[in-house]
Amino acid sequence: MEVMQEQRRTPEVIAETLIDAIRDGVLETGAPLPTERALCERFSASRPTVREALAQMQMRGYAATGAGRRPRAARPSLDTVLKGTGEHIREILGDGESAAHLEQMRHFIETGAAREAARHADAVQLFKLQTALDNNFDAIGTLDFAATDIAFHRALVGVVGNPVILTLHDMFVSTMIARRPATDDAAQFDRIAHEEHRAIYAAVLDNDAATAADVMDRHLARSYRARLKSRTMPNAET
Repeated sequence: MEVMQEQRRTPEVIAETLIDAIRDGVLETGAPLPTERALCERFSASRPTVREALAQMQMRGYAATGAGRRPRAARPSLDTVLKGTGEHIREILGDGESAAHLEQMRHFIETGAAREAARHADAVQLFKLQTALDNNFDAIGTLDFAATDIAFHRALVGVVGNPVILTLHDMFVSTMIARRPATDDAAQFDRIAHEEHRAIYAAVLDNDAATAADVMDRHLARSYRARLKSRTMPNAET
């Protein structure tokens, strides 16, 4: 009996019990979950244990939270699960090795996206790329450059038409670019990045998949090495 009572206190058991109730329709989607106090009494658990259970449910997409109100029952979707996981991954971006792994993931996705865009981009997708490129040029030397940089890469990845890839890209690339160290000559850094964007777009327009992938590969490698150089040599040009 004591073992069973101890087991019932674990966050996993609480989360699974509530998730089963949502799956079975006992807890309807959108309905408030029981209060923390009620859950503590029901499972003979502490508040930290209950909160951990609710956090697990949220990460798995079975609990939706909002400012000033109790968590509500939800059904997982691809978007909510990825976003929940992404929040945990973002917390480790400060770790150099973890950030390098995420950079490698971005490199793999965007190099492949450039290749696919050169092969399959339609007229509407090419127009979006051109617009993003024009906006990127107009923002050179301004605080808006990072946002237009993200928009160009997102338009390119969007050509693939894979919501999983696009969601992963949205979650991490904006954070990576936003954390780009300051440089002595930001406008020069922006001009280099834009010229590389222009070369990628030209290759896509020419249906030259090999060149598009190669230019993207060199663009991301140069950008990443420049960021590393900025961290170790703050006054060095990039």
